[in-house]
Amino acid sequence: MKLYYLVLALALVTGLASCSKTDTAGNTVNIAAKTMLNEPYGTDPLQKMDIYLPANRSSGSTKVLVLIHGGGWTTGDKNDYASVLDTLKKRLPDYAIFNLNYRLASFPNNLFPTQEIDTKAAIDFINGNRGNYLVSDKFVLMGASAGGHLSLLNAYKYHSNVNVKACVDFFGPTDMVDMYNNPGAYPALSIAALLSGTPTTNPSMYAQSSPMTYVNAQSCPTIILQGGLDPLVNPTTQSLALKNKLTSFTITNEYVFYPLGGHGDWDAATFTDAYDKIQAFLLANVL
Repeated sequence: MKLYYLVLALALVTGLASCSKTDTAGNTVNIAAKTMLNEPYGTDPLQKMDIYLPANRSSGSTKVLVLIHGGGWTTGDKNDYASVLDTLKKRLPDYAIFNLNYRLASFPNNLFPTQEIDTKAAIDFINGNRGNYLVSDKFVLMGASAGGHLSLLNAYKYHSNVNVKACVDFFGPTDMVDMYNNPGAYPALSIAALLSGTPTTNPSMYAQSSPMTYVNAQSCPTIILQGGLDPLVNPTTQSLALKNKLTSFTITNEYVFYPLGGHGDWDAATFTDAYDKIQAFLLANVL
C-alpha cells in the first residue's frame, strides 16, 4: 500500500508562507525549525515518532498534525510518509507534524487494542509536552487505511483527553463488525485474529474498536476521502455510513468520493484534489 504515499508526493500543491514573532518590546524573535527523529513515547522500540517543529512556532498559534500510517494493523511504518513531509510542511506551514510508529500485530503478539493503546499514548505524550515543543492544544489527526481507523477511533473515543479539532480519514474502517461480515479482499479470518474472536464470540472488542460506536454530538469535524472501487474498505457500509452518522448528530463533515479510486491507488490529479479539499477543510474548521 506504499504506492499511495509515493503518489502523494507528486500530487500535492504547495505554497510557502513566512512568519515572525515579536517580543513584548516589539523586537523580532526568530525561533528555528527543529527536527527530532525517532523520539520515544514509550519503552518499546516501535513506540517512537518523528517530530517536525516549524520555525517561529508558539504555544498560542502552532497547531499539531499527527500522522498515523496504515498497513492493516500488521505492517507499515512512519517512513511511509517520508515522501510527503516536505509538501505537507509547505501546505500547512502553521502546523507541527508528529509522525508515529506503533507496535504492529503479529499473531499471537500485539493483538488489538495494542495499536489503539500506542497511538493514544503518543497523542497524550505530545499533549503533555506542548510546552516543550511550543505548540498549541489544537490537534488534527490524519491517517490512511488502518491509520485512518486509528485516527477516527482516537478522535471520537478520547475526545475529552485531547483537544482534537478535526480528523482526516483516508478510507479507514469505521465498523469492525461490518469488516468481518463483508470483508472483501481483507479476510474475515484476519479480522478475527486481530480482534481475538468473531463478532459473536467477542462482541465487546468489535464495539470498542469501531469508531462508529463513539460518534456523538461532541465529535470533531471530519473529512472522509474514499475510493469507489476500494476492495478493502466498503464505501457504503464504512465511509458513507460514518458520514451519515456524523450528519445525524449535526457534526461538520465532508465526504469526498472518487468513483474510480481504489484503496489509495489514486492518480496524481485525484490526490491533488483530495489535498486541496483537506487544506480548505482544516482552514475552515481548525481556528
